Amino acid sequence: MISIEQQSSSSAQANGLAIINSKAPFSSTHGKDALDIALIFGSFEQKVSLFFQGDGVYQLIADQDGSLLAIKDYLKTFSAFEFYDIEDIYVCQQSLSNRQLDENFHIDEVKVLSSIEFSAALNRHQHVLRF
Repeated sequence: MISIEQQSSSSAQANGLAIINSKAPFSSTHGKDALDIALIFGSFEQKVSLFFQGDGVYQLIADQDGSLLAIKDYLKTFSAFEFYDIEDIYVCQQSLSNRQLDENFHIDEVKVLSSIEFSAALNRHQHVLRF
């Protein structure tokens, strides 16, 4: 289930859509659904930012293999972000720390933010989709 939140701040309108990924990559279809929406908005040249927190940080970790679960590995598609002008990718440092994960991501240009910076970046967006 996704939830849609709309921010009321006038400064938020400049940053378009934020997509929060909070689920592990192969536990449900939420991660794939979030990816599909990001690519659709990107293909229409809409501003999209991706946020990873909670178990969603596992979507950024390198060397995962969904075939063991008989699930197609959609994580490789993250490498297409540059073709869709999806450049703002944020991960919560606290979520990484809580899971004892390092910053070995399978895509480049991921910005690791403190909880306060993460919230501030999220609040700059007019619309938020949470997966």
